[in-house]
Amino acid sequence: MQRSQAGQPSAYRIIVEDLRRELGANRYADGKALPTEAELAATYGVSRQTVRRAMHDLVADGSVYRVAGRGTFANPREYVRQFGSIDELMGLSIDTILQIVDPLEQRIDVEAAGRLRLDADLVAAVTFRRMHLGRPICYTTVTLPPAIGQRLEGVKDLETAGAESDLTVISLLDDALDKPIVEARQSISVSPVPDGIAEAIGCSSKQQVLKIDRIYFDEAGVPVELAVSWFDPEIYSYRVHLRRSR
Repeated sequence: MQRSQAGQPSAYRIIVEDLRRELGANRYADGKALPTEAELAATYGVSRQTVRRAMHDLVADGSVYRVAGRGTFANPREYVRQFGSIDELMGLSIDTILQIVDPLEQRIDVEAAGRLRLDADLVAAVTFRRMHLGRPICYTTVTLPPAIGQRLEGVKDLETAGAESDLTVISLLDDALDKPIVEARQSISVSPVPDGIAEAIGCSSKQQVLKIDRIYFDEAGVPVELAVSWFDPEIYSYRVHLRRSR
């Protein structure tokens, strides 16, 4: 999160995150307009320019759209998130719910163990859906080294099928690990929906889906989590903010 010199979140970033939370809570559903720039400037005690910058970000990532002469409105057509950092991935809990499909357990998975650079084929794994406003947006399997999985034992929201919470596994790991997570390597591809997943995310078994594959590393360069997710592209859009280096 962008911070001021005093180490506090900037006013611009506070406005963005507050509005995203309100959008996620469906506060501006059914065509209700967001507050005007003047109203937001008065509420937060900032300039119109600061508010305009925050609204520009929300328009750019597809969260809202503007209608000249009428105002700014929530975009109801799809779930859109913009990711540019590990912290923003942790922020998925702001407006989504994790629903357990297969609870955390140890099992044999040769491919995942290899990708996690393990000496043996035993891993810890948990499978879940992520829900937004009661609608599934993705189906995810998270695989961990067994020793790391043991650190999450006792987290009841990961150990019960059907359990719902606002957790993210990466946030749980960040608290449990000796070294913080500092890097994620990601690949995005289009794939036929795997058997059994179409129904879980509410799409056709013949549909192509978005597959996002991430491996997370701690500051020592050790892989600590493999997350493979499938998204229905008709309701999910993934966007990244790129900047040119100077």
